[in-house]
Amino acid sequence: MAAGSPSRPYHVIIFGASGFTGQFVVEEVARCAAERSTGGPLKWAVAGRSRRRLEEVLKRAAGKLSMPELTANIESVVADVSVEESLDVMCQQAAVILNCVGPYRFYGEPVVKACIRNGAHYLDICGEPQFLERMQLEYHAEAQDRGVYVIGSCGFDSIPADLGILYTKSQFKGTLTAVESFLKITGGPEGLCGHDATWQSAVYGFADRGSLRQLRRKFGHKPLPVVGARVHKRGSVFFSKEIEQYAIPFIGSDPSVVKRSQRFLYEEEQRSPVQYSAYVGVGGLFSVVRLFCGGLIFWFMGKLSLGRKLLTTFPSFFSFGLFSKSGPTMKQIEDASFNLTFFGEGYSEGSDPTQGRPNAKICTQVVGAEPGYVATVSTLVQAAVTLLNELHSLPRRGGVYSPGAAFYRTSLIDRLNNHSIKFSVKSSQ
Repeated sequence: MAAGSPSRPYHVIIFGASGFTGQFVVEEVARCAAERSTGGPLKWAVAGRSRRRLEEVLKRAAGKLSMPELTANIESVVADVSVEESLDVMCQQAAVILNCVGPYRFYGEPVVKACIRNGAHYLDICGEPQFLERMQLEYHAEAQDRGVYVIGSCGFDSIPADLGILYTKSQFKGTLTAVESFLKITGGPEGLCGHDATWQSAVYGFADRGSLRQLRRKFGHKPLPVVGARVHKRGSVFFSKEIEQYAIPFIGSDPSVVKRSQRFLYEEEQRSPVQYSAYVGVGGLFSVVRLFCGGLIFWFMGKLSLGRKLLTTFPSFFSFGLFSKSGPTMKQIEDASFNLTFFGEGYSEGSDPTQGRPNAKICTQVVGAEPGYVATVSTLVQAAVTLLNELHSLPRRGGVYSPGAAFYRTSLIDRLNNHSIKFSVKSSQ
């Protein structure tokens, strides 16, 4: 069967539906199932290792959303990353697989291979640069040959950042040459908390950071040209006047993903690349001290196998409560929100980017609800719907892409604006 074949029983299968994030994806797909603008209602199913747990997830979603039909009409597919045949059966039944099983460095590759092998498009919410870039290096040509799209980081890491850059560039009148982004995550009285799987990804990503440098050398990329004045990176900790609190460089996948998109657009579309630096607010001086102490512990223990074992066994203790095996409470999720602000500079229309300093600025923002389990599931599901509805607008015939490279010609930003993630211009001069 060809990729996206209409003979497949489902448009979308959520793999890992019984996991912590997968449960939220199930609810979002259920809400959006009737919204698909072309091709009729969205036909979907859930998949995972345990049929009983999958049925429990559907039962909870049915009660929460007042949709009793979910328990009767939505099928459960048993699939396990360690059983290749089960992945093949799953991938043969859907046009798109939403992979919610992480950490992806351990569990992602078998799903990517099964999707390519069986002609199903693949989306995930990975925030691990090593995995994302290795999939591109090793599977891009095969995915192209089979007409399959493999699009990683379709969650909070990194659609707001990647599409935020594209949005900023589209709103800038002239040549945008550099952007700094500042992320602020706000919580309620109970504070913020993330799930253990995200913590594990960070721990093992830090331990394996040397392999990322080796991996990037294998691409053989030439450095992207610097258009306009070169932007200097800020320090490891600094007070940001832009967000009026201390900030540090963002260590997630956003810079990596944005650079991949900028490279694609430069090489395939001859669009001038944008220099990009990402930062995240950490609060006041007390937060800086806590971050410094926690960072030292993380750095030391992350280098040792025993230290990594302790970090992943006791996430709440070593992260000062920022991550836990149980994840955030519903109250924490409901009270949280994010604001990602982009400060761009460049050259106004008619100005020569090779001459003088930038003479124009723009400030845009992407805002939304709690990033990990509300914004992420919204961006993932809308990316899937966009792929299904606008396949003709994606590049070439398939391949491994970042979100910006895959969706730059689509209506995904408009879709997100209609689903509680707002892109807007704050100022332009």
